[in-house]
Amino acid sequence: MAGASGSNDDTARPDDAARPDDAARPDDDTARPGDIDPPHPADRIYADGPGTEEIEAVNADIAAQVGEQSDDSSSGHSADGGGDEVSATGPGGEDKPDPAKAAKPDEVIREPDDIEPDTADGETGEARRVGPEGAPRPMEGGAERPSPKAALVYNPIKVDADELRASVERLSREAGWSEPLFYETTVDDLGDDVTRQALAEDVDAVLVAGGDGTVRAVSEAMSGSGVPLTIVPSGTGNLLARNLRLPLDDAEAVIRATFEGDQLAMDVGWASLRRAGGKVDEHAFVVMGGMGLDAAMIANTRPELKKSVGWVAYVDGAARSLVSAKPFRIMYQLAGSRLHSARVQSVLFANCGSLPAGLELIPEASVTDGALDIVIFQPKGLFGWIFVWRRVAWDNSFLRKFRAGRRVLALRTKDNAVRYSRGTGIELATSEAQPVQLDGDEFGEAVHVRTHVAAGALLITVPKGHDTDGV
Repeated sequence: MAGASGSNDDTARPDDAARPDDAARPDDDTARPGDIDPPHPADRIYADGPGTEEIEAVNADIAAQVGEQSDDSSSGHSADGGGDEVSATGPGGEDKPDPAKAAKPDEVIREPDDIEPDTADGETGEARRVGPEGAPRPMEGGAERPSPKAALVYNPIKVDADELRASVERLSREAGWSEPLFYETTVDDLGDDVTRQALAEDVDAVLVAGGDGTVRAVSEAMSGSGVPLTIVPSGTGNLLARNLRLPLDDAEAVIRATFEGDQLAMDVGWASLRRAGGKVDEHAFVVMGGMGLDAAMIANTRPELKKSVGWVAYVDGAARSLVSAKPFRIMYQLAGSRLHSARVQSVLFANCGSLPAGLELIPEASVTDGALDIVIFQPKGLFGWIFVWRRVAWDNSFLRKFRAGRRVLALRTKDNAVRYSRGTGIELATSEAQPVQLDGDEFGEAVHVRTHVAAGALLITVPKGHDTDGV
């Protein structure tokens, strides 16, 4: 991570963090003029929020960064994806800070490495291809089928498999398509490997039915393929489907869109995770990822409760996590911006902004803007958490919807318990490994996270005439 512009005084380095004249100091997290990230539209409604010209300037800068990334995309979605080492230089070509030199964080929540399998009883190993009746079929079949053809990837414990396969087969036949291919996921293959198998067989469309984790895995495999993806809402969260405003209770309408619907090019986020031992792996996310308390909350959510009450189970996970939650020190930098040091509870990097129960975490987030929305939670004490809840559940989710409510917000100044920013990516570094989550699934612990957005990399099918303004 390195400052991209300005004089040397504009870049805070870990080895200089103790100097009182530096802008980023470990013991002072208060934002000062010249020490803040680019303004975010979520703050515009407040009395001290950014003006329209500031927001337009940031959007223009993000668009320019997206254009530069597009020019370099011929070499792949990431220069270091899948490697064993992360590049030693940041976007400005300067040396990246050593995470080990960052201030040591306080005690943090640790979660068990093992998780309960999310698959049918007794099902392990690789995902498998099945026929319309559910019986296994050889994976190598399908190349002889005439086009067009579709493939369905589904989690058998999240859907009524027989009914779903019958619907896809019937609607394929009515549309004049050939017999579809069917693939079941397992705990060892969440859907990415079989999706690549389907793409290798030249399918013309892919449907996915399962939880948010299945949608994430299939989207990862399909990013940049040019093959449209249909999301059949199922599971407990349906976060991407909710943010796309897809009908959650009309599976047939969504399936039919595969053959006669419209298409939307949406962004895909990528996160490169470096573990404490130096290993690096990269994964996609389509909703949001995070480091810190949000990931610990997911780890502390009981699987049996999630199966019985759905997303409400995360309330239990949050309560169990908050009891022992401690802030930790991070160093972070948005693409094209300066380096910061802060004590935080959690950092989110989001492609979408809506959560279940009508909660609007980031009202202005869009899956088509070529940017990631960054949310930094740094509450101080009990009142700090009250400010967090007020911002998310009251300001964002209620007051903004009404003219009178917006007038109230226009008289109030924003607080730093929740800080918003926006860019094409962010880098995070800690001295001790912190839990990480992507689209609601645990991804272990990492000492360094580098994210970037692949603008318009995933084609999504939506019902004909579906309103996609503002998604």
